[in-house]
Amino acid sequence: MLKKLFSEHPASVGETYGQHLANATGFGLRMVMGGLACLLHGLLPFLFVKTGSRAIEELHDRMVVNRSRHAGTRCATPAAGATMSAARRTRHPPVFE
Repeated sequence: MLKKLFSEHPASVGETYGQHLANATGFGLRMVMGGLACLLHGLLPFLFVKTGSRAIEELHDRMVVNRSRHAGTRCATPAAGATMSAARRTRHPPVFE
């Protein structure tokens, strides 16, 4: 039972527990750094002008587009293989599981 708690979700996205831990940690750190850049941009608008949007696009591509390509289409996007810019054009934000 305990093993299932740690392996069920990673297996559902085609990863081992260790791979999922590494990927989730990388995502979390990237989000924190992007968030800090956005906070600094709010205070000093001439800094980090595109850093937040680039972080979002990068994370979207890594999480949604690449996962769709490599592990089947378990994620909801406006269209199969859609990019973040396509999501913006259709005014439907990506949905993350």
